[in-house]
Amino acid sequence: MYFLPLIIFLSIIILISAVFIVKQQTAAIIERFGRFQSIRHSGLQFKIPLVDRIAGKLSLKIQQLDVLVETKTLDDVFVRLKVSVQYKVIKDKVYDAFYKLDYPHDQITSYVFDVVRAEVPKMKLDDVFVKKDDIAIAVKSELNDAMIEYGYDIIKTLVTDIDPDSQVKEAMNRINAAEREKIAAQYEGDAQRILIVEKAKAEAESKRLQGQGIADQRREIARGLEESVEVLNKVGINSQEASALIVVTQHYDTLQSIGEETNSNLILLPNSPQAGSNMLNDMVASFAASNQIGEAMKKAKDKKKNDGEA
Repeated sequence: MYFLPLIIFLSIIILISAVFIVKQQTAAIIERFGRFQSIRHSGLQFKIPLVDRIAGKLSLKIQQLDVLVETKTLDDVFVRLKVSVQYKVIKDKVYDAFYKLDYPHDQITSYVFDVVRAEVPKMKLDDVFVKKDDIAIAVKSELNDAMIEYGYDIIKTLVTDIDPDSQVKEAMNRINAAEREKIAAQYEGDAQRILIVEKAKAEAESKRLQGQGIADQRREIARGLEESVEVLNKVGINSQEASALIVVTQHYDTLQSIGEETNSNLILLPNSPQAGSNMLNDMVASFAASNQIGEAMKKAKDKKKNDGEA
């Protein structure tokens, strides 16, 4: 009677020890007297008390291991790479994952070091940044081949950071800044050149339009003079006298226009009272002399032509 509570208490403890719970995405390894017995997955599980024991548990979730590797590139630059390895235990190979490797993290880290230090020395520093995916693929391929035997599946490998020496980074930044300043100077030069060209085109177009305007103005003046000469010819004034009269008329029109401007500094020479009469006489005499010279030259040309035919 005195031992009954003790027996009940021990029975409860033994019963409790026979029941255990395995969480979701977890595998429990059961050993019996130190020898592998079974693998239990999520849910309520039972074992023989004092005979079976839980040797360990493995997570079946995807895990990540970050590995920092320092190595040298082809152009002798030391660089630190951060390689993130995402892996998980294969559900059907829990036995291998638990019993074949004591420290899987160390195993994965060793393979990452080996692959990175084999691949990066083949590349220049700039190529390391460009081809980081190639490095990640090489690491994943090597790890898959090695770790599949131990029950681990390599999901993905990523090169998440590339950190050269601080002096190298400063030099790269200076090169980048100088390159951008060079491009900016080229753009500024191109902009100035375009501005000069467009300004020259605008000036040329302005001159063309200005010349066209002057030509149109002179054309209209000539047309007006032609009409004036025709009107004067109808009243018995010949073309020479009509031209002289038109010039004198324009002379007096100019004087009138100058007189209407109070702030004009223009001086018209000659400006004597008899200037218009003298101009008319001189122009008529010039036209007469020009006609005489023209007739003489025509007669000389005809005489020469006749002598040649004879």
